[in-house]
Amino acid sequence: MAASLLPAGGTDDESYRPLAEINVTPFVDVMLVLLIVFMVAAPLMMVGVPVELPRNSAAKVGQTRQPVIVSIDKDGNLFIREEQVAEGDFVARLAALHAQDGDAVVYVRGDRSVPYGRVATLMGQVGEAGFARISLIAEALPRARSR
Repeated sequence: MAASLLPAGGTDDESYRPLAEINVTPFVDVMLVLLIVFMVAAPLMMVGVPVELPRNSAAKVGQTRQPVIVSIDKDGNLFIREEQVAEGDFVARLAALHAQDGDAVVYVRGDRSVPYGRVATLMGQVGEAGFARISLIAEALPRARSR
C-alpha cells in the first residue's frame, strides 16, 4: 500500500501532488490465479495423436504372476498357495518355486494362535529356500470413529 506524506498545513494546489506509484499487489494476485489455472488446465490440454493400433497374436509382455503365499494354520500345517505340504518337503518345494521365479515376493500368513517362534522358523525356511523378499500378512484393525 502506498502513502504520500504531505507538508502539514498546506491547502493550496502545490501541497496536493498526484501519487505516481503503482500498487502491484492486485497484479501479483491475478498472476498467481492465472498460474494456478494454467497449471491445472495444461495436463488436460495434452492430447495424444489418435491412432488405430494393429492387432497381433503375440503374448502380453507383462504376464501376471501368481504370488507365492506360504501359510501356517492353527494346527501347524504348512501350505504353499492352497496346497498342503509336508514339513520335510517344505524347503525343497519352495526351492523349486525359487528356481522358476527367483525374484518373487513370498507372503507369509500365520494364524494368530501359532507361536511367534514357529512363524519366525517358517520365515527362516523361506529364506533358506533362496527367497530374499519376504513379507508378513496381517489383518487390518477396524478404524475408530472420529468425534
